[in-house]
Amino acid sequence: QVQLVESGGGLVQAGDSLRLSCAASGRTITTYAMGWFRQAPGKEREFVAAITWNGLVKFYADSVKGRFAISRDNAKNTLTLQMNALEPEDTAVYYCAAGTPSAARIRSGSADYWGQGTQVTVSS
Repeated sequence: QVQLVESGGGLVQAGDSLRLSCAASGRTITTYAMGWFRQAPGKEREFVAAITWNGLVKFYADSVKGRFAISRDNAKNTLTLQMNALEPEDTAVYYCAAGTPSAARIRSGSADYWGQGTQVTVSS
């Protein structure tokens, strides 16, 4: 079992930056691809970014490409999402996810473990 806990959300203005973190416990995340998803009020959960177990390959949703950056530190069992140039449309609850065998699977919306989420609100 892997437990995932997100942190770093908050209320910011458009154009600001936020850095989300996901701390994993229970098992090492070394063998897991990981990713971020988000769900805005009244909308379905959507893929944001994914990263392979070794951090070498990353995927991004078109809506965040060039603004968000996903990274991981396997030694610290953490996943990070750096969010820059935030827009009101980025307002959502952000979820961390982990799964095997591939980041492509994460990108498809399927994961083995999910965090509880952290709220990000961007005001205009």
